[in-house]
Amino acid sequence: MAVSVSRDLTVQVQEDVNAVKLTDRQQLLHAAVQRGEPKSLGVSQVMLGLMVISYSLPLLLTNVTDVVRLGVPWWSGLMFITAGVVAIVLDKHCNIKILQTCLAVSALSIVLSLVAVIIYSVDMQKNPVVPCRMIEDHCQDAFYATKLSVGLKSSLLLFTLAQMSISACQCFLLFRQRHNFGQYSSLTQGAPPTPQALIPPNLH
Repeated sequence: MAVSVSRDLTVQVQEDVNAVKLTDRQQLLHAAVQRGEPKSLGVSQVMLGLMVISYSLPLLLTNVTDVVRLGVPWWSGLMFITAGVVAIVLDKHCNIKILQTCLAVSALSIVLSLVAVIIYSVDMQKNPVVPCRMIEDHCQDAFYATKLSVGLKSSLLLFTLAQMSISACQCFLLFRQRHNFGQYSSLTQGAPPTPQALIPPNLH
């Protein structure tokens, strides 16, 4: 800040031009992040994570395959929830550190989603629906078990693809903002003080 003394001994504390520019730049970053709607994307990711975990529970009642053996729905679902929570935190407490954390988590979510998609695809090819063999007036139990298993894995695959798309979109938006405003460490710093007038006591 700049300090000037007038002829009547009044001290003027003025705003620092650099501090004003920094605050304006920080507000631009906050507005730019808000345009990406991180809260909406975060809520979507949390919902997808919960859906993945809930849809995976019936798989425990079917034949145990690589998807269940490797715990794919559970670690991928937890990853989706984590990515969503970090995005929601970024919306409320917007600063470069949280932005970088959200960017890293989103990138990790993309990688894990890709791994999960591969595992789902390979598992469904290795464990297709068993052909129906009529026993009296219905198919054998193995047909219904494998049909349920493949149907659930198909749904989980779609959810994972949706999550990967959301994470890729969020990662792109955050990377662009980080590139543009990476030199500013925080948006939460207080604004520079407003001009004040300090009037000394009367001298006798």
